[in-house]
Amino acid sequence: MKKNITIALATLFAASLMTGSVFAEETTEASTEVSAAVVDTSNVGVEGTADPDHTTITFSKSWGPYSVLFEEQIAPLLEAQGYTVEGLDFADLQSADIAVLDGEADVNVEQHTAYANNFNEAQSGDLVPISPIPTVPAGIFSANHESLDEIEDGAVVAVPDDAANTARAYALLQKAGWITLDPEKDLSTVTQADIIENPYNIEFLEITSVNIPTTLDDFDYAVITGSIVYNANMDPSTALLQEDILPHLLLQVVVKEENTDAQWAQDIVAAYHSQQLKDYMDETNNGNGLWFVPEELFAGLE
Repeated sequence: MKKNITIALATLFAASLMTGSVFAEETTEASTEVSAAVVDTSNVGVEGTADPDHTTITFSKSWGPYSVLFEEQIAPLLEAQGYTVEGLDFADLQSADIAVLDGEADVNVEQHTAYANNFNEAQSGDLVPISPIPTVPAGIFSANHESLDEIEDGAVVAVPDDAANTARAYALLQKAGWITLDPEKDLSTVTQADIIENPYNIEFLEITSVNIPTTLDDFDYAVITGSIVYNANMDPSTALLQEDILPHLLLQVVVKEENTDAQWAQDIVAAYHSQQLKDYMDETNNGNGLWFVPEELFAGLE
């Protein structure tokens, strides 16, 4: 691989709780549904089974747990098949997505369907999620309070300012019992305007996700996604509450629509559905609940 990752994901997150991810209509709208069909994993890690027409797989990445998981667990399986796996570094997910859209990169594994949909709408894109992957939920954090029960009238709560993660944050705050959202609205697209009850008179500050950890002292509470927690070297076990992962917030393997059925793309999907990855997840996730693993990911495996 082009670049070695020297920080082991399992070590960094050992004995920690799940938190979240920063990353998340089509011009043709990307589906939030995940196929329940069992994926053929018979070629995973088998020498000489790479796509002969596409033996180099380039993935776009910005720093976070999903690219680390890809580099440390998925890429070796692909390389065993005969692929060369190369990573292209980008400062942010939008730039990483543009690389896939323009054909500079083949795949990205750092976003959920909600983010892909928003990107496609803004960029007239055709990125398509083709498989869910293990996902780290978002959480509520505080530098000033030790419990959700300490919420007071007029509390200041920071939430991410990008559309997909803003909606996700308000859904989590509703789970905390602090607000009520309009039940007629889709949770994947709710905004502050959809709050119909705010009994604590919370002041919501929508700010850039990467700035939340460095200014955490300025707020009573904040919703922070997992990749932001990872990049900021925060202790994820300090989350006071984690979100319930909705289908549109599952992280995904994302490619251009024209590559959906390409063998190399399906080989990536197979690696994520493999016994090898399940064994890794069973070993590292057992007892600490770091990752939320979609049930369908390892369907049919022991």
